[in-house]
Amino acid sequence: MTRQFFGTDGIRGTVGQAPITPDFMLMLGHAVGRVLRRTSSRPTVLIGKDTRISGYMIESSLEAGLASAGVDTLLTGPLPTPGVAYLTRALRLDLGLVISASHNAYPDNGVKFFSAKGEKLPDDWEIAVEAALAEPPQWVDSATLGKARRLDDARGRYIEFCKSTVDKDMSLRGLKVVVDAAHGAAYHVAPEVFHELGAEVVAIGCQPDGLNINAGFGATSPQALVAAVAEQGADYGVALDGDADRLQLVDRFGRLFNGDELLYAMVMDRVAQGHAVPGVVGTLMTNMAIELAFQARGIELVRAKVGDRYVLEALAARGWLLGGEGSGHLLALDKHTTGDGIVSALQVLQATQRAQASLADLLAGVTLFPQTLLNVRLPSLASWQLNASLADETRAVERELAGLGRVLIRASGTEPVLRVMVEARDRAQGRHLAERLVEAAKA
Repeated sequence: MTRQFFGTDGIRGTVGQAPITPDFMLMLGHAVGRVLRRTSSRPTVLIGKDTRISGYMIESSLEAGLASAGVDTLLTGPLPTPGVAYLTRALRLDLGLVISASHNAYPDNGVKFFSAKGEKLPDDWEIAVEAALAEPPQWVDSATLGKARRLDDARGRYIEFCKSTVDKDMSLRGLKVVVDAAHGAAYHVAPEVFHELGAEVVAIGCQPDGLNINAGFGATSPQALVAAVAEQGADYGVALDGDADRLQLVDRFGRLFNGDELLYAMVMDRVAQGHAVPGVVGTLMTNMAIELAFQARGIELVRAKVGDRYVLEALAARGWLLGGEGSGHLLALDKHTTGDGIVSALQVLQATQRAQASLADLLAGVTLFPQTLLNVRLPSLASWQLNASLADETRAVERELAGLGRVLIRASGTEPVLRVMVEARDRAQGRHLAERLVEAAKA
């Protein structure tokens, strides 16, 4: 069955347009409840959300739909996505549900789900929910209706969990850290975590009003963080996105570290502690400099499709623990079941504390290759892979790079363009080679 509503990470769209409407959300809650009732006579679902004003409407609609199917709900209020995943598992609940559109602006919203183990749910489960949506509702009687209550200590529980992911004797005393929560779900969590671990904290992006999530702050707008670190004379700055599952990190000199670099620091800290790291999962966009650095240390890098869901799948298939994306979605499955911006930031800062070195020092010798990305608008993308001229030129470019660079050509999933990316040690060479590929693509 082809999925009509579920994308790569739940259901997402513009509020007020299908499917992000109150009537659909009520029916979605009802369908989810019916699927849960097949394996549990009295399921309980945890519902968390970010700070978008539309979260109130969606929360009440989902709660009503779940209740109408005989499912109890626990409501956390604003809480990071990884916090919902953690509490679903810790409280032995049947499902975790997050109302969020992650790094999108406030007009968008969505719903994503976690299993009882705090993990992303399989395609089969999503297909079952879509099938239930297509069926007539089966309202339960009054005696069977679900109940809803607030989980008042959700924030405190999650703060303690974040702190538990680092060594008991790890302290951030002596460090001044700017924490930017993007006016999102971690606004009342992230500053407390770093403060309780001993850091002097300066909080920015922590005044949500329902309309300002991700607006000029957070991981997708790191300029605010860079400026605040400089102004405050801070040692580091940590920026999260709206639901706090990804991060960006900046040091006192204004250097912004992307997810590839942070993943490398996390992995090498594990190695320094004597832990076996047989391999790491990145994506098609992971910088080649990181791949070569891992290879030099005998660590395999496997590339998954872009998206933390695919990174998770590749890790699970190999039994590995560490992976991530340049965007700042990082996975440390020995610490959490899903990507967590706060936990990942703590892992990186712990690595600097253990090594008694700055993050820049930990990455000495690892210089990211410049990436040239060009878009080619074609009459049709249907047959680009049959373009013999492009295939020949791609092979020629790869021979010139001689293993010290990379070519990635893919069709855009959102617009009618072919994306041509060349990665090379020399920026000018990469640009020249990318332009050659563009001309071949047009031939």
